[in-house]
This record gives sequence, structure tokens and C-alpha cells, in this order.
Amino acid sequence: MNTISPEEMRAIDANCTYFGLLPLQLMENAGSALAKEVKKRARGKKIAVIAGRGNNGGDAFVAARHLADFEVTVFLLGRSREIVTEEARRNWEILELLNFDLREVRDSGDLRSLSQYDLILDAVFGTGVRGTVRGLEAEAIDAINSSRKFVVSVDVPSGLGTEKAVNPEVTVTFHRPKAGIPGEMVVAGIGIPSAAEFLAGPGDLALVTDRAPGSHKGQNGRVLVIGGGPYSGAPALSAMAALRAGADLVTVAAPGNVSGIIAGFSPNLIVRELSEDHLSPDDLPVLRELVPRHDVVVVGMGLGRDPETRDALAKMVPECGKVVMDADALLPGIPLKGIITPHESEFRRVSSIKVPPGRVQNETLMSFARDMKLTILLKGKVDLITDGEVVRGNATGNAGMTVGGTGDVLAGITGAFYCKASPLRAAVAAAFVNGTAGDLAFEEKGYSLLATDVVENIPRAMWL
Repeated sequence: MNTISPEEMRAIDANCTYFGLLPLQLMENAGSALAKEVKKRARGKKIAVIAGRGNNGGDAFVAARHLADFEVTVFLLGRSREIVTEEARRNWEILELLNFDLREVRDSGDLRSLSQYDLILDAVFGTGVRGTVRGLEAEAIDAINSSRKFVVSVDVPSGLGTEKAVNPEVTVTFHRPKAGIPGEMVVAGIGIPSAAEFLAGPGDLALVTDRAPGSHKGQNGRVLVIGGGPYSGAPALSAMAALRAGADLVTVAAPGNVSGIIAGFSPNLIVRELSEDHLSPDDLPVLRELVPRHDVVVVGMGLGRDPETRDALAKMVPECGKVVMDADALLPGIPLKGIITPHESEFRRVSSIKVPPGRVQNETLMSFARDMKLTILLKGKVDLITDGEVVRGNATGNAGMTVGGTGDVLAGITGAFYCKASPLRAAVAAAFVNGTAGDLAFEEKGYSLLATDVVENIPRAMWL
């Protein structure tokens, strides 16, 4: 079973809430599983629970209730009114009403009695602790380690990854293993179904939208959109979507016959005029100047299929760093790189894999992505996203999004997220946001929705 990072686990928790599996349910399952493991290891009746004020402590409050046949004392580090989450607070209040032995710890002297207990349950910190551990929590970790008692840690040993951490005999971790846990580790299921980890949700969005409060223009993404010639709307939609998805700066490089039209879509767009009425090798010097000044290149929208355009793309794509390839960039003879966003017929065309319509399997997609070192976002009723190692799905979106331009919007969102995230994370979050924006547009416009309606709903989709 692969390890999971703290941020990935938080994303799964958020997605569970989105799908209706509430944090209180997960806490109950975690505490019950924890108590089961404690019962296996208890060599006496006296158990001390050392709990912090977050959800890690909440898991331990549930466990204490399931350990009612033992002599349980719960030591809360701080005051009960400072308990951080509603779920943890509710489980503390249950213990109060049931007359459990509860003690609010004000200083380390309140923990001198730990040597009198047969087992200590360490629930000071969860996976979120960073930096230096100080104050009462540091004193609690020292008291636990010096007690010389059997210690069970909840999810991770408190302080893991810092200079001061609990040294448990066993750690009961939830859902999937966490990296770096010393000693014995037990992985306990807490009722998270595989579908909740497979399908995209708002938790995936949180993995790609973080930005530093002190950041300045350009630090949150510079996207270069290369498109247009036969069409003007497609690259404009991609560019506007990238801006709405959080990119700081978006430049559109388009042939001269449409560059003025694209500039007229919005004063927020930077437009660089190319030559003629289609992308050609003559444009490569300009593109080679632009590409290094952007974090991600999004290419293909509205380019058409002129042989000169294919020649230019065949030379340009290998020179790009991060690239999102869509539409007319997905043609035989053009090397594939970065993230590709095909629909099923485009995938069959670029992969030469002969599968009947509607029958692209996860294993087929993963194998091609792995062999070609790509991330694939296969558009469909349920989008499939894979980097060859992991496959994810996205079920947002609706039949109204068959209108032209919604794929261009998706490519732009993907480019914006790819500026700051891994290709898999960017593609998963983009699929979710694009489909959610489409669903919001459908609520208002029904089957009359347009791609521009999807663009305008991106902010709402990102802050559900």
C-alpha cells in the first residue's frame, strides 16, 4: 500500500465531505478502529489519553468512549473551550456528559502521574505539525517519552518530522500508511470507499491553488497560449479560462489575421501577433523568444491542420518545458509531451490504439501514459486522468457542455494549474473545475449554455 502525504490526506477528507461522508463519521470510525487496536495491546486497566485540541485529539476522544471498560483518563492540553473543530468538541462534550475522567492540563506538572498508567495514547498532534514544537505540547511529548510506558500514537507519532517527537511502540494510522513512521505501524480503515479517492473533488483543487500572501505579479503563473488562424474564439477562450483559474499573466500568440480579434475579447489579454493566416515555421523565432518567459505553454486551440502548422509544432513542442496539448496539436507527426487533453477519437488517433468507441479502459490509458511519459486527461462523461501510475476520474459536467469551446476552456484551466502543480494534480483539479463551472452554468442556462458561460463560472467553481 502506497504512502500518502498529509496534504493528500486532507484532500481526500475534503472530497469525502463533498460526497456526503461527514468528518464526524470518519472521526467515529477512526476512534473505533483505534480503540480496537488499543484493546489488543493493553496489559492493564489504566489508560491515559494525552490529547491536543485538534482532530487528532477528537479521534482519541472517540477511542476513550469505546474503551469505557478500562479506567481511562483524558488529559486535554489546554482548555476545552479552545478545542479547534466542531467534531472534536462534540466528542469531548459526550465524554463530559458521560462523566469520564477529564482533565484540562495547564502545565507539565499535571502530567507527572503518567507513570501510574499501563498504556498511554498519544494524540497530541496529527500530520499537520511543522517547525519547532514548543510550550505545553513539547512538555507533553517529553512526559510521554520519559514515562517508560507502552505508547500507542494516533495516526502519526506526535511531532513527527520535528526535533521533538513521541517514540511509540505502535502507531495506528488511518486509511493509508504515512511516510517516516518509526517502529510498528498498523493501517486502520476508517470507511473511506475507493470511489471517494478515485473521483475528483474540491480537495484536489486545494492542492493546486495555494499562493503566498506576499507573492507578486507573475509568481502565480505565466501562461502562453498558442492558437488561432482558422479560428479566433478557441485560443481566446483558453486564455480567459487560464486567467479566471488564477494565472497572473496570459499571453496569446496568434497569426496576424486573428490577433486583433483576440485582443478585442478582453483588455486582460496580452496578444503577440504572428505572421500570415496560420502558424508556420517562420514564427519559430518569435515563439522561441516567448516560451522561456512563461511557465506553461497551452497549444493547439483553433490552429487548423495546415502542413506548415504541423511542421512548426513538430519543431516547437520538444523545446517547451511544461506544455498542455489540445485539439489541433493532437495530430500524427507532432510529438506528445506534458499533459494532453484528448477526447476519445483524438486519443485513438494519437495513440494508434484500436479500441471500439466508449471502450477505452483504465489499463490501456495508463499503459500509454507510462510508455510515453505523459499525463492524459481523457474527456468523456466521466473524465479519466492518469500519469501512468495513478488513474483518477471526474464526474462533474453535463450534456450541455457538448457546445463548442468547453474543451478550450478546460485546456486553459489546466495550463493555469500546471504552473504551480504536478501534471497529475493540475489535470485532476482542472477537470473538476471545468465540469463544476459547466454545471453551475447549466443551472442558469440549461442547454443554452455557452463556453463563455463556463468561463464566467470558474470563480464560483473554485470557491464552492
